[in-house]
Amino acid sequence: MINYKTSEEVKLIKESADILARAHGEVAKHIKEGVKTSFLDKIAEEFIRDHNGVPSFKGYNGFPASLCISVNEVVVHGFPSEYELKDGDIISVDCGVFHQGFHSDSAYTYPIGEVSPAVKALLKATKDSLYVGIEQAVFGKRIGDVGNAIQKFVEAKGYTVVRELVGHGLGRNLHEAPEVPNYGKKGSGPLLKDGMVIAIEPMINLGTRNIVQERDGWTIRTADRKPSAHYEHTVAIFEDRTEVLTSHKYIEENFKF
Repeated sequence: MINYKTSEEVKLIKESADILARAHGEVAKHIKEGVKTSFLDKIAEEFIRDHNGVPSFKGYNGFPASLCISVNEVVVHGFPSEYELKDGDIISVDCGVFHQGFHSDSAYTYPIGEVSPAVKALLKATKDSLYVGIEQAVFGKRIGDVGNAIQKFVEAKGYTVVRELVGHGLGRNLHEAPEVPNYGKKGSGPLLKDGMVIAIEPMINLGTRNIVQERDGWTIRTADRKPSAHYEHTVAIFEDRTEVLTSHKYIEENFKF
């Protein structure tokens, strides 16, 4: 069942999303060669708690950290660790905040030092595809219109779309109906209605779309170990507009590439 939000509830989600955006910005200040990914997790958790939020991911179904940190061929759900970032890596940072009863969720993939032109192009295409999807996330369209737009955009550039992992509704729960795939047919799926809040999150691979789950029960990587990129926003659907509740502004102010 889809939980439609009132305008007041959307305002509360936006307040959560503001803490999240600024937490991402704090993490972005520290993303560079030689930094341990566990340190980034510490920065995020401290910032979120200092601003009266709770990390949405920590403890969720047993997840051990505040950030999902996914490096290179890891698609999503990677654990922060003692791994030190190195030149040529890419790192996806996915984070959620629970504040005043509501969750927000967003992600961003960063290049470290000099990445290859092919990987740089993957990052750009994946980020662009997020906004292509958001353009379709309007009142009266359907979830399939969002996924179809993302799929067509990235496949035209030679990339592949992960099928087993999708975006989602969110609000009082981190994951709610409906699922929001990054592929699909135009005109299919649930109707986009006033009060829907969804996380749109393209997960796009340089090689095969096939994925593997590691033995830790969480980490998802590409089957061919080629890089994967991930960008995400939380958006609200209104009858007269679509509003992006999360922001990458603070990331892009603090991380130059």
